[in-house]
Amino acid sequence: MDFKSNVPIYLQVIADLKARMLKGEIRPGDKLPSSRELAVTYEINPNTAARIYTEMERQGLSYTRRGIGTFATEDPSVLEYHRNLELKRIIGEFISELESLGCRIEDIPGLIEEYK
Repeated sequence: MDFKSNVPIYLQVIADLKARMLKGEIRPGDKLPSSRELAVTYEINPNTAARIYTEMERQGLSYTRRGIGTFATEDPSVLEYHRNLELKRIIGEFISELESLGCRIEDIPGLIEEYK
């Protein structure tokens, strides 16, 4: 993974894991790699890997069973919430980009229809 210098690494890894969850590559209840394995996979510091799982748990994206490991959330409402956040982010960027090209919001549905 190529990290962007202007975004903290732990947030970039969370975004990647979250995207994989939303795409179904990581299914609800799947066991996630250990912090050490995560550190090796992403070539990051083990402390950063631990911070990633702490933040993912805070967001409801994962849970830990002591002595067993960390697992992807099984709560569909959490995934739906994060999916909606991601959709809003993508749509916002899309609209901003079109507006920067001189497109008006009311022209967007027609442009999308033409694209089909």
